Amino acid sequence: MPNHVHVILFFDEAAGASPRPTGMDVVCALKSLTVRECRKNGFKGSLFQTSFHDHIIRDNDDYVKHKNYILENPRLWHLDEMYCE
Repeated sequence: MPNHVHVILFFDEAAGASPRPTGMDVVCALKSLTVRECRKNGFKGSLFQTSFHDHIIRDNDDYVKHKNYILENPRLWHLDEMYCE
């Protein structure tokens, strides 16, 4: 999508990090590193909104539902309030 990103994160119990990072830790780090790299390359504007929406996937049905939403989402871009040709 031109104005947002969808990500499904998988946390491996066997990864061994202590303390284990949370979803918020990962998203905040991703946003921070992305902004830092963009600034190195001359980007000067705002890149991310302050908050984000998260959801814990509880089972396979929930996973399939969210995976399909992500895959179908670009087809609905023309309905977004920020859409422009």
